Amino acid sequence: MNMEPQLARLGLFDARVPRYTSYPTAPQFSKEFGAETFEAWLRAIEPGSRISLYLHIPFCRRLCWFCACRTQGTSSEAPVISYVQTLIRELELLRRALPEGVSLSRLHWGGGTPTLLPAEEIRRLAGAVFDVVPMGEGAEFSVEIDPNEIDAARLDALAEAGMNRASIGVQDFDAEIQAIIGRDQSYEITAAAVEAIRARGVRSLNADILYGLPKQSRARLAASVQKLLSLAPDRVALYGYAHVPWMARRQQMIPTDTLPRPEERLELFETARRLFVWDGYDEIGIDHFARPGDGLAQAARQGTLRRNFQGYTDDTAPVLVGLGASSISRFPQGYAQMNAATSAWAKSVQAGQFATARGHAFGGDDLMRGRIIEALMCDFAVNAEALRRDFGASPETLEALFAPVAERFGEFVQYDANGLSIPPEGRPLTRMIAAAFDAYAMDRMGHSSAV
Repeated sequence: MNMEPQLARLGLFDARVPRYTSYPTAPQFSKEFGAETFEAWLRAIEPGSRISLYLHIPFCRRLCWFCACRTQGTSSEAPVISYVQTLIRELELLRRALPEGVSLSRLHWGGGTPTLLPAEEIRRLAGAVFDVVPMGEGAEFSVEIDPNEIDAARLDALAEAGMNRASIGVQDFDAEIQAIIGRDQSYEITAAAVEAIRARGVRSLNADILYGLPKQSRARLAASVQKLLSLAPDRVALYGYAHVPWMARRQQMIPTDTLPRPEERLELFETARRLFVWDGYDEIGIDHFARPGDGLAQAARQGTLRRNFQGYTDDTAPVLVGLGASSISRFPQGYAQMNAATSAWAKSVQAGQFATARGHAFGGDDLMRGRIIEALMCDFAVNAEALRRDFGASPETLEALFAPVAERFGEFVQYDANGLSIPPEGRPLTRMIAAAFDAYAMDRMGHSSAV
C-alpha cells in the first residue's frame, strides 16, 4: 500500500526536525555554563567506574563540500602536531579531575580526519590517553579512517595502540556524485583500506553511506550499496544528507537544483534499506544496520540500544567525556561542550583550564522526555510502566503526553495503557513523533529534513 499521501498529509516531506543524538539538542545549550561545572561533574564520577572518551581531531587535508561537521583544512602537519600537544595537556587536566580507578568502556577518535596524524603522533596521543585512563576489559577503541589519508605506518600505529574497530566514510561510490560533493574516493582505494585494516587484526568495521545526495538515483545508490556490501562491513549507518548551506557555507558549492525531492529521498532510503536487509543485516533504529552477531544488533534485541553524538551505540557507560575543540560530554547531570573555535579552545587549555563554553544541566522533566525520545528512536516504543517506575510519572501526566501524539499521528502510532509504539509503516515519521515530545522551542532551519 502506498503510504505517501498520508505521510505527506502529516507533513513528513516539509518537516525539519532534530536527529536527537541528545535531549535537549545542542542548539538549546546555554552559554551561561563554564569549566567549573564541567570539572565538578568529572569529580562526581563514581570511583572505579567505566566511562567513554571521545577525542575530536578537527583537521582535514581537504574539505568535502557536503560535510557540516566542525572541521578545518590544513596542508601541513604543523597545526595538527600543535593540536595534539594541546590535547595531551587537556588529558592532563582530565587526570587531575578523574576519581581513582576509572577505566574506559569506549574510546573513539573522530573528526575531521584523525588519520591525518603522523604515526609517531598517533602513538604519542594513544600513550597519553592510556596513561590517564586505561582501557577496561572488553573495551572498544574505534577510529574514523579516511581511505585517502591512511598508510601502512599509521595503520600499524593504530593497531599497536589497540584499535579494534574502524569506521570508514563511503558516502557514495559514483564518480559524478563524488565530484559534485567534493569527495574523491574510489571503490578501489576504499577496498584497499579495508583489506589493510583487516590484515592487522581489526575485525570490526563500520561504514557510513549517504542518501539524498545530488543527482543520486535509485539505480546509482543501489550500485553504491552493492559495492559497499562486497566489503562486508559489520555495521552501516545510512544517513540522509543534510543540506544546510546557511549553516555550513561549503555546501553552497552544491547546486540545490541537483538534489532529490523529499519524496525521492524516501524512495532512496527504501532502496538502500531493502538491499541491506536482503543481505542479512538487522535494522537498527531509524538508519543503522548491523550483522546479527554484532554488538549493536545484540543491544537492539536485548533492549539496551542507546543514542549518542555518534548515532546508535551499544555503550552503556553513564558518562561520555569529550575532549578537543567543539566536543560534547554527557553526564548524568547534563551536557557540556568545549569551545568550537580551535584557537579559543587551545588558549584555555594552555592556560590550565578546560575550555567548556556551553552546556545544559538537566532540570524539570528533561530526563523523562529524554527517555521517551531515546526509546522511540531506538526501540520504536515507550513503556508507560517504566516511566511510572523511574520518574514517578502519574497516569494523568502520561495521558497528557501521549494522547495528543496519538491523535495527531493516528494509524501511524499505537497507544494504550502499556504506552506508545510506532508500527513499521509509521517509522519514516519517527523523528517527527519524537519531536512531539520535545518541550523546547525549535528553530526548524537549524535541523535537517525529517526524511
